[in-house]
Amino acid sequence: MLQVNNLTFQYKKQPVLKNIGFSVKAGEHVAVIGESGSGKSTLLKLLYGTYNLNEGDIFWKDQQILGPKHNLIIGPEYMKYVSQEFDLMPFITVAENIGAFLSNFYPEEKQERIKELLEVVELQPYAHIKVKDLSGGQKQRVAIARAIAKQPEIILLDEPFSHIDNFKKQSLRRSLFKYLKEKNITCIVATHDKEDVLSFSDKMIVLHDNKIMVKGTPQQLYKNPGNKLVASFFDEFNELENLGIVYAHQLKKVNTSNLKAIVKQSYFKGQYYLIEADLNGKTVFFEHGTGLEKGLSICLSILK
Repeated sequence: MLQVNNLTFQYKKQPVLKNIGFSVKAGEHVAVIGESGSGKSTLLKLLYGTYNLNEGDIFWKDQQILGPKHNLIIGPEYMKYVSQEFDLMPFITVAENIGAFLSNFYPEEKQERIKELLEVVELQPYAHIKVKDLSGGQKQRVAIARAIAKQPEIILLDEPFSHIDNFKKQSLRRSLFKYLKEKNITCIVATHDKEDVLSFSDKMIVLHDNKIMVKGTPQQLYKNPGNKLVASFFDEFNELENLGIVYAHQLKKVNTSNLKAIVKQSYFKGQYYLIEADLNGKTVFFEHGTGLEKGLSICLSILK
C-alpha cells in the first residue's frame, strides 16, 4: 500500500501542496485531477522522491520514500515515473530502448518481453525504427513501454496520452490499463482528460488551492460532483438557482414547464447537438437530437 501522510511542499516561499494525505492499495488505479498549476505533476514527483518534503512522509509498504537529501539516485527501484519529457535514447531503435534495462542473460526471454511490450503500446511496426525518427506521441508510447519493462510495483504517469493522436488514444488506454491491472501494478495518473478516469480509475483525487478538495470513486464524483470544478472535468454543466449543478444531458426540451428559455446557438456534436440557450438572463446548455432555430422559445425540464 502507498501511504501519504500530511504531505506539505513549497517552491522557495510559494506553497504548492498543503497537508495532502491519502492511501492507495496494491494494484489500485488512482487519477489525480485539477486545474493547471494545482500541483498534480509536483505530487507525482514527490511520490517518486524527486524533491525533499517540507513536512509529512510517504511510504510504499514498509519502505519510506525519501528525497535527494537521502538518495544519490532519485526514484526507488520498485517504482517508475513517466513524465511529459521522455528521456529516451534517440539514436537506437524502439525495441532497443524498451529492452535497454532488461537482462541479457536470457536473450530469448528478453526478445519475447520486448515483443509483448510493443503490443501493449501498439508499436509493433516501429520496432526497428530509431527513436529520433518518431513523432512525439510515438515517443511517449516508447517511454511507457520502457517504464513497465521490468514490471514495477507502482507506476506514476503524468498526462500519459497528451502527445498521442485521438484516433489512437482509446485503444491504447484500454491496452495499457488492462495490462497494468492484469499484472497488479499500482497506477497513479495525473490527467486533465476524463477518458483517462471514467473507465479505468478506482479512485479520484481532486486538487485545488494546494489541497485535496475531494476524493472518491469516479462514479461517486460524477453523480454528485458537489462543485463546479469537479462537474467541469466530467461534462458540460449548468449551475441553476435552487437546483444546483445539472449536466447538459440532464436538461431536456419538453412541451411545457416553468423553465422557459430562448435558443441562442446550436453546436453539432455528432450523435447530438449541444444547445446554448438563455434562461432568465443566464446561459444554459442542454443536449438535443437536432439543431434548434436561433431565437426559438422552448421549455426545459430536468431529468435525473
